[in-house]
Amino acid sequence: MPQETKIWSVSELNRLVKDVFEQSFYPFWVRGEVSNLTLHRSGHVYLTLKDERSQLSAVYFRGVETARRSGLAEGMLIEVCGRLTVYEPRGAYQLVVTQLRLKGKGDLQQRFEELKLRLQAEGLFDPERKRPVPALPRRIGVVTSPQGAALQDFLNILGRRFANVQVRIVPAAVQGERAAAEVAEGVRFLNRTGAADVIVVTRGGGSLEDLWPFNDETLARVIAASQIPVISAVGHEVDFTICDFVADLRVPTPSAAAELVIGRQADLFEGIANLRSRLRSRLLLSLGELRRRVERAAGSYVFREPGNAVRTAQQRVDEASIRLQRAAARGHEQRRAALDRLQAQLTALDPRRVLGRGYSILLDESGVALTDATRTAAGARLRALLARGELGLTVNDVREPRGPA
Repeated sequence: MPQETKIWSVSELNRLVKDVFEQSFYPFWVRGEVSNLTLHRSGHVYLTLKDERSQLSAVYFRGVETARRSGLAEGMLIEVCGRLTVYEPRGAYQLVVTQLRLKGKGDLQQRFEELKLRLQAEGLFDPERKRPVPALPRRIGVVTSPQGAALQDFLNILGRRFANVQVRIVPAAVQGERAAAEVAEGVRFLNRTGAADVIVVTRGGGSLEDLWPFNDETLARVIAASQIPVISAVGHEVDFTICDFVADLRVPTPSAAAELVIGRQADLFEGIANLRSRLRSRLLLSLGELRRRVERAAGSYVFREPGNAVRTAQQRVDEASIRLQRAAARGHEQRRAALDRLQAQLTALDPRRVLGRGYSILLDESGVALTDATRTAAGARLRALLARGELGLTVNDVREPRGPA
C-alpha cells in the first residue's frame, strides 16, 4: 500500500523550522544599523538591523538597562552576538541577541548630522530669520497624506473648537521615494497661489526610514524660502527632522499644530468674555454706590423736613438710575448680539457643516478644487470629498454653463 502523505499543521511546520534554525546556526556576530528601536516596558529591546540591501529583526531579552547605559539609539552602527530562531506565532525568523557593542553612527544618522551642520552654518536655523505665526489665521494650508491619521487628528481638533478658518489640503506622499518632492511642491504651490496664511507640514510617527523624506535638503530649502510661515508637525515628540529645524515653528504632533493655530483665537474670545464680565461688574458697582449716596442724602436732617424736595430729587435720581441701568443693559445686549453674530459666522464657515448638508468638494488629479466645469474634460479622474469619506469619479461629459457666470 502507498504510504499516506503527511499533512503538516502551521504550528508543526514553524516548530520544525525553528528546530532546524537553532540546531544549524551557532552563535555568531553581525554588524548593522539600528532601526525601529523599541525599549519595551517588559525589559526587552526590539530592533531591526539593516544595511544598504537587507534587514534583520532582532530581540535582546532583558536588555533595556544595557541599551540605556550604552546610549543605544536609532541610526547607530552596532555589532551584536546572538543566535537565529523562529518566532512561531508569526513564522518570522529573528536574531536573539546575547551581546551588544556600539561601533559608531550609521549611514543615515551620519548623513542627518552632516546636513544639519551644513544648513546650520548657512544660518537656516537662526531664530532671526523665522517668520511669526499669525495670531488669527483665516486660511490654513495642510500638506500631508489625505488618508493619514495626522490629517484626521488635525481636522478633529478644528471641528471640536469650531475654528473660524478655511482649511486647504494639499495632498502629498509622506513616506517613500516621492514624499520629499511632493511635500516640497505642496509648499511651493501654497506660496504661488497665496492660498494660506500659515502652512502646516505634518505626518504621524515612524522609524528613521519612514521619516527620512523630511530630512531631504531640497525640501528643507523650500521650507526655509517660504514666504508663508511654516509649522512642522512631523512624527512624535521624540522625533526630530531637518524640517523641524528650518520651519518657523516645530510642534510635537498634528493635534498640537491644530491647537496652536486656533488656540490664540480661543484666547482672544476668552479675553473678550473677561472684559464683558469686568464691565458688568464695574457698572453694578457704580450703581450700588449711587444708591448708597442717595439713601444717605435722603436720611439727612435737611431732606427730612422739605419732603417734597426730597421726593422730587429722589425721583430724578431714580429716573437717572433707571436710564443708566437701561443703557447698561442695552450695551450688554448689543455686545452679546455681536458675539452671537460672530459665533454664528464661525459655525457657518465650518467646512464640515457644508459637507454635512449633502455638498461635496471636487478635487482634480492635482488636488485643486474645481469651481468651473470647463477646467476639466471627459475621462478625467476626480475625487469628491464628502462629510464622511471620499469618492473616486470619472468625468463622462462636460457641459458649458448656460447662463452668465
